[in-house]
Amino acid sequence: MTVQSGLPQVTVFSLGGTIASTNSPGGPAAGVRPRLGARELVDSVPQLSEVAKLETVAFRQTPSGDLSLSDLVSLAAEITKRFDTGDMGVVVTQGTDTIEETSFALDLLVRGPRPVVVTGAMRNPTLAGPDGPANLLAAVQVAASPQAAGLGTLVVFNDEIHAARFVRKTHTSSPATFRSLTAGPLGWMVEGRPRIAFRAPALQGTPTGVGEDVPAVALLKSTLGDDFRLVEQVEALGYAGLVVESFGGGHVPARVVPVLERLARRLPVVLASRTGGGELLRETYGFPGSERDLLSRGLIPSGFLDGLKARILLSLLLAAGAGPADARNAFEQLNMSVSAPIDARAGS
Repeated sequence: MTVQSGLPQVTVFSLGGTIASTNSPGGPAAGVRPRLGARELVDSVPQLSEVAKLETVAFRQTPSGDLSLSDLVSLAAEITKRFDTGDMGVVVTQGTDTIEETSFALDLLVRGPRPVVVTGAMRNPTLAGPDGPANLLAAVQVAASPQAAGLGTLVVFNDEIHAARFVRKTHTSSPATFRSLTAGPLGWMVEGRPRIAFRAPALQGTPTGVGEDVPAVALLKSTLGDDFRLVEQVEALGYAGLVVESFGGGHVPARVVPVLERLARRLPVVLASRTGGGELLRETYGFPGSERDLLSRGLIPSGFLDGLKARILLSLLLAAGAGPADARNAFEQLNMSVSAPIDARAGS
């Protein structure tokens, strides 16, 4: 690959996933698995040589469900080293199954204005019309653009640019699977250039001093008729915290309220919504098991964070040594930062 001089420096880290998957040694009948590294992915998209000077790191080679928060703490440290040596931006390729979680973890862990851009593919390279090359090209174009500075970690997919704090995977197989239900995408790609429609404020309350030993945090979803017996086992099973995905704006059955209140006296318990969009209510409903009732009993409101992202934040806070009061303060700060004034300038 011929590299032009004067181009910005961008490093591509590969973690595996569909974008890196091809036929296994047993042939097509055995299915595809992650086999390609960052260098092979970059070499398959010759247009990249016109966008940036690229270095590649095959950091992991695994389905994204096998990644851990410890892996991401290590990756964030390597990304920081690249920024310290002058990289304009960084691209991370991985499986789509956990992008909404890994990208938010990197948003919390990587400091500074330079962008981290996460991408992947829904169609592996053995299929007609694989989307990985186009997504990788767009991701590098965003990472190399001054327009992306200060936007935190981004997910670039299907020519849309999403903030990691809002994005979700919403479909099992569609190339348009990634959506930001609460806020919409920050921008889009046109003719190889990122267009930024609005700029989300920098996150506050992010954890510092996170170690690779990340305590376990449970995530439980409210379902009709569930007796929530698992909640009573959370502490005994060794979990350091709990995130409850509640009904609607923040509601659980009345019968589970005493159990959650007792647990919240000993562990941080975060209340999120299972809906995947919007913000947790605080002051609307007053029946037993409503958001007002639960918050008055010590549960921590997740705000705009869904259950998956609330679990990521709580896990990293605990890994940084935060106690329940620290965790509550961090969630409050992070949610207040999103309501800060937004720069509505469009990118060019």
